[in-house]
Formats: sequence, C-alpha cells, structure tokens
Amino acid sequence: MGTRVIDLSQEIYQGMPVFPPHQKTMIFPNMSHEESKQKLGFEFATNNLLINEHGPTHSDATYEYDPNGLTIDEMPLEYFYGPAVCLDVSHVPADGYITRTDLERALDRARLTIDKGDIVLLYTGHYERSYGTDEWLTRYGGLDYEAAEWLAKQGVVNIGVDAPSIDNPDDQRFSGHLICREYAITNTENMCNLDKVAQKRFLYFGLPLKIRKGTGSPIRAVAVFIE
Repeated sequence: MGTRVIDLSQEIYQGMPVFPPHQKTMIFPNMSHEESKQKLGFEFATNNLLINEHGPTHSDATYEYDPNGLTIDEMPLEYFYGPAVCLDVSHVPADGYITRTDLERALDRARLTIDKGDIVLLYTGHYERSYGTDEWLTRYGGLDYEAAEWLAKQGVVNIGVDAPSIDNPDDQRFSGHLICREYAITNTENMCNLDKVAQKRFLYFGLPLKIRKGTGSPIRAVAVFIE
C-alpha cells in the first residue's frame, strides 16, 4: 500500500493576482549567500515576504466575516484536514451560480455522498480557463444561498474552490460567506488542480499558519490518496 499526493495550491510569487483591496505579494532578498559567507563564514540565503492572509491559496477564519467568530489561531484543525470530496460543477457558466441541483447531480454521477465533517471542494474550471488573464479576479461562478446552505446542513466544515471566492463577484449578498458565518464554517479559495481530484473522495490537508489573531492564512493544500 502506498500514497499519492496531489498539490492543490497555487504558486506564491511577486506579481501574482491579488484582490485590489489586498496587499500585493512582495518577495525580496534578506541575505544572500555571499553576504552571509562574509558575515558568518557560512553560506545562508533568506528572503522576506510581504503577503496578505487572503492572497494565495488560503482558508478564512470565521472572524473574517463574523466579528464574534474565531481567529485562525483559535480554529480547530479539524476544519483544515480530513475526509473530502471534490464535485465537478465545471458546466456552470463563468457568470453563473452553482445550485443545489448542480451539487446533487455531481454527487449522483460520482456515486458519492457527503458525510458530517466532510470538506467539499468545487471544481469549476476557472483556474484552467482564466488564471493569468484579466477575468481571473472579475468573472467566475459561485454558490447561491440555497446551495451553500445545503452544504452546511450536510455537516460540511470547509468549502473549497478553484476561484478567488466561493461567491459570484456579482453577488452583493456574498451568499457563500454569509452561510459560512451563519454556520461557523470556513472556506478555502484560490485552489488549483481540482480537475485531478474531481468526482473523487480522498484525504485533504490544508493547514493554516498559526497567525495570532489572523483573519485567515495561506495554506499548502493537498489531496492524499491511499493506494
């Protein structure tokens, strides 16, 4: 028996797409090999990072959308690892909404069920379609209120997506985040490679940094298959 690991995380780099209100990602040298060899007698190289908690692949603390919610360092780790399924909803148009019917049909096609405590990832195809273009941050589908609430009522603890948000950018209600607030669950955004795990069940890991009073955190999300 062995394991197969699939990386679901986007690359972090200077110039990466970030929501306009957020800090742009900056990476710059702290010390070069040459400098450290001169100062310390051995070659070390380190960089500095300036990054928003919600810039790359990341998970939200419930505090982000609820002033009474938990900050990222307070949230149970069970929100960020455990049994997971990925549903293929890539047929939903870029300007559309993911409905409860879309989710149920995807489950039926894959002969999967959602269990209490599951993490559910949504493969929309947005990463393959739009990453690196102007439409990455402006045109993508998202959950409608009924679909998001249906997931929450199944006992889902984390909703992930291969787009900048689980909400359609035209949804002024922020339906997905509203449900996350109402049910005290998290969501994970800016994922990739979900086409490689679509319509499958696996073990998911996406642990956040332990940022004191953090509103969210970059993560290294992976899917683990036991084979």
